Amino acid sequence: MFNSLSDRLTATFKNLRGKGRLTEADVDATVREIRRALLDADVAVSVVREFTGRVRERALGAEVAAALNPGQQIVKIVNEELVEILGGETRRIRLAKTGPTIIMLAGLQGAGKTTLAGKLSKYLKAQGHSPMLVACDLQRPNAVTQLQVVGQRAGVPVFAPHPGATSTELDHPAGDPVAVARAGVEEARRTLHDVVIVDTAGRTGVDAEMMEQARQIRRAIVPNEVLFVVDAMIGQDAVNTAMAFDEGVNFTGIVLSKLDGDARGGAALSVSSVTGKPVMFASTGEGLDDFELFHPDRMASRILDLGDVLTLIEQAEKSWDKDEAARMAKKFADQEDFTLEDFLSQMQQIRNMGSMKKMLMMMPGAQNIRQQLEQFDEREIDRVEAIVRSMTPHERVAPKIINGSRRARIARGSGVHVSEVNGLLERFAQAQKMMKKMAAGGGMPGMPGMPGMGGGGARKGAKSAPKKKARSGNPAKAAQELKDAQARRAEGAKALPTGAAFGQQGGDFDPSQLNLPKGFDKFLGGGK
Repeated sequence: MFNSLSDRLTATFKNLRGKGRLTEADVDATVREIRRALLDADVAVSVVREFTGRVRERALGAEVAAALNPGQQIVKIVNEELVEILGGETRRIRLAKTGPTIIMLAGLQGAGKTTLAGKLSKYLKAQGHSPMLVACDLQRPNAVTQLQVVGQRAGVPVFAPHPGATSTELDHPAGDPVAVARAGVEEARRTLHDVVIVDTAGRTGVDAEMMEQARQIRRAIVPNEVLFVVDAMIGQDAVNTAMAFDEGVNFTGIVLSKLDGDARGGAALSVSSVTGKPVMFASTGEGLDDFELFHPDRMASRILDLGDVLTLIEQAEKSWDKDEAARMAKKFADQEDFTLEDFLSQMQQIRNMGSMKKMLMMMPGAQNIRQQLEQFDEREIDRVEAIVRSMTPHERVAPKIINGSRRARIARGSGVHVSEVNGLLERFAQAQKMMKKMAAGGGMPGMPGMPGMGGGGARKGAKSAPKKKARSGNPAKAAQELKDAQARRAEGAKALPTGAAFGQQGGDFDPSQLNLPKGFDKFLGGGK
């Protein structure tokens, strides 16, 4: 979503590289480009004006003047100000001390409240809670049925005593959403659920009837959290909608939905700053697992193309099989061969982490290869897995036995061309060599060696070690060469003096044998 903004800001900061000192004109030009980038991203004008004012003030101050690298200091200032307008710090759900924690969802129709209710319930269930969903949207056709389907997929019970409107009955139903909300909370207490998520009705626009209904539900259930769900793709109108809901129901937090869209994303940078309420969660896809806690500092890093490695690590920790990781670590330490079975296992572990594109976009500098990432076909992993699974167990362990006829059979079994099988085997052979080199302490190819490990390659200008003379292929000649080498080592050992490294132990020592200045021998104990 922030691709356009990220590209503009990255290009702006490139102009500052290599400058030992920034003039006022440099700062003004940079701030002007930042202002244009934010306005193009649909950020509210008031937010842009305040943001660029703070950046300019800090950039012209002693903070940048005293910096060793002013360009990097400007990036740091913009990053800190972005974190500030995104909420400042991570905000989590405040749980009730007694009784169930009541969470009320509010927002316009189409913002994704019902789907988000399922995502939030699954997220809380994974943290050890026992959530229950309450269907209070009795006006949108089939809203209750949708919540029941979402709850079933999330493995969470749904309290829905009234069916609500259907596609054939578009008139307002007789059900009372306020009574349903109150009964849902009582049912959660009775069945010992510790979290209640109430899905309320929305409209295509803010109107008095919807807002009054939301107020009544709020007064009836007294929620611990009121989350305003906003579509991150609606642009400038997000600010007006957020202010209306804040005035109507006084929400406590914001949830951004559809962050995986291709809109310019200004709503995410505007809503929190205008309302003063924190962004708590972000919905990043259609699946129930595409939901994450919102970290302002990490989102700011993504926007500035600084990466989000912490989120990547957290995803890996949640999905990575620790036993499998321990097995691979032991195999690596024992310098055992990396097989296609191991390769397949690692591919499955990566797949469990989610979309490859999303993971790679979290790496620092990913914007520079965004076009290549957008062209990446996620189904390539499926094809690779199909190729490996078409091999016999012996072929996976010993890929060198895979000849032409075997490759043709594997290609037919996996539904690919033989060239794709050849390409996979070539890439695997390279990966296997790299793994052997790393296991032997050689480090990564082309990378400097780590402490305690061998270097990954010779440094530029460094002298390479003399190569050993190859042994002859003639057995008789090779035996004679070995015998000569042993004799040379024996002669060398005789010539070496025995004793300590810094002095000869035993025997007579004659200083006159050394070419020393006159009178120096007395310091060696050989003269008076």
